[in-house]
Amino acid sequence: MNRVPLAFLLLASATAAFVPSRTVDAQHRRVVATVTNLAPINSISFAPLHVGFHRGLFDSFNNGEAPGAGIISVAEGGAGGQWQADFAAADPTATRGTIGGLLTPGATASLEFLVNTQLNPFFSFASMAVPSNDFFIGNDNAQQYRLFDDNGNLLISSIFQTSNSIWDAGSELFDPAAAAFVGNNDLRTPQNGVVSFNFAELEGFNGLATGAGYEFQSQLQNGQDIYRIDFTSVPVPEPSALGLLAGSLLAMGWFARRRGVAHG
Repeated sequence: MNRVPLAFLLLASATAAFVPSRTVDAQHRRVVATVTNLAPINSISFAPLHVGFHRGLFDSFNNGEAPGAGIISVAEGGAGGQWQADFAAADPTATRGTIGGLLTPGATASLEFLVNTQLNPFFSFASMAVPSNDFFIGNDNAQQYRLFDDNGNLLISSIFQTSNSIWDAGSELFDPAAAAFVGNNDLRTPQNGVVSFNFAELEGFNGLATGAGYEFQSQLQNGQDIYRIDFTSVPVPEPSALGLLAGSLLAMGWFARRRGVAHG
């Protein structure tokens, strides 16, 4: 009767121990967010996208109201440092990040996040649209986009922004000479207005040379798609399952060493 090597039995045991235990963490998921500029060639570009997965507490601006410092930090230059700081203060457990750099027409960028989907099922975002003095895209309702259900399943696979989704922060007067991407962004004149929708004003930049080397032409029509955020999500294995596998592999290594010594 052939004897089965003990090393093989250990390998089988390790596999058997690991497979039933490959449960997934019900709370955590690896989420890849991919952004794409859908605007026509030579039309608007976008600054890096500031994002957060959260509990639905952070409301960065409201239509018809004066803009706060957070959304102004996005709309007047795209850096968004104050937006990120305000987000962290309002919701310390949120998962936040910034996707990509300058996103020219047709360009795409991605970033992966580890998200606690039960704690942070909502998604918020903001990005400056350029050229402009203070235009941006973003959600004015903290709970507008619920990405995950109670079981961690994706409820939304894509978020589209259209020309009608472009906001005017109302914080800086229209002036091509002082606009980001086509002028000197440091030459700002306060407007002291309120947040409102506005994309028609972009035509005022037509024919100007942009920082990316193309001549700007808005070409935007009412309701035209300009931006898309896509989401993919995969579960994260339970740490206990990984621990069982690691322990079994260590045991196999110890046995192999012992046999090597015995036969040395």
